[in-house]
Amino acid sequence: MIKLPSGVNINNLIGDLREFSWEAADILKYYYQKINEDKFIKYKANNDPVTLADLKVNEWIIKRINERYPAVNWNFLSEEGIKDKLITKSEKSDWLWVLDPLDGTKDFIQGTGDYAMHLALNYRDRPYLGIVLIPEKNELWFSNGMKSWCEKRDGSLKKSCISKSKKVSDLTLVSSKNHSNETLKLLIKKIQFRKTITMGSIGCKVASIVRGESDIYISLSLPGKSSPKDWDFAAPEAILRTAGGSITNLNNVELSYNSSNFSHEGIIIATGNKLFHQSICSQIKEIIQEFNLFEIF
Repeated sequence: MIKLPSGVNINNLIGDLREFSWEAADILKYYYQKINEDKFIKYKANNDPVTLADLKVNEWIIKRINERYPAVNWNFLSEEGIKDKLITKSEKSDWLWVLDPLDGTKDFIQGTGDYAMHLALNYRDRPYLGIVLIPEKNELWFSNGMKSWCEKRDGSLKKSCISKSKKVSDLTLVSSKNHSNETLKLLIKKIQFRKTITMGSIGCKVASIVRGESDIYISLSLPGKSSPKDWDFAAPEAILRTAGGSITNLNNVELSYNSSNFSHEGIIIATGNKLFHQSICSQIKEIIQEFNLFEIF
């Protein structure tokens, strides 16, 4: 059994993270209502947008954890910290907070409501604790390393419902709204899922799987193109795994975190039932080979 750093109690930590997360929700919702004001949006060199909400939540969460746990030996990795070269890969601790203050920035700007905050505590480069906050749904998803659950702001719990489907043709796919490509579209067409829904944010997609609204999510990154990073997958994986699901690459190999570029390239598959996950990966791989769609990553 994994033990938290000395002086950290799991129940107290969950309580603190609950407090910090709803504070972050207030920040996100404040800027969400003002997102049409150009002064709140910036663009990086690669034309990726970043909002003032990203920066404020990033600063707030790290500040609050450091204030509450000043003596604990853990490190921080965040999307905005990497972009601004404020955080680099560290080997000093087994424990690493992995933060995406605003997953689904484009949806945030577009006003779809499909945005989330991700926060995971990784132990030896694997997600242990996880939080996915979805402000527009009033949902705070937790994993404490053993189980997953969803809370409303008033403390009431929301039920989850994990898929029991075994065949890919029986599955409902949740697909990206703003991050797709022709290769992925072709694969989806050949698989012939029962139904496809689209939304932004990997956290929102994984939450839809745990709710039972969808069954599978596929991320496909082309060589030389951008791909999801640690902060996109760490918290959603922690939640999905302890809810009974699984996230792996196409060959059913677990994701590897804290690599040199923090990237998760190729084909990543998330499903709602770990008992059938390997079979579903194999079915998709067979379809790729049957139709000679593209080289297996």
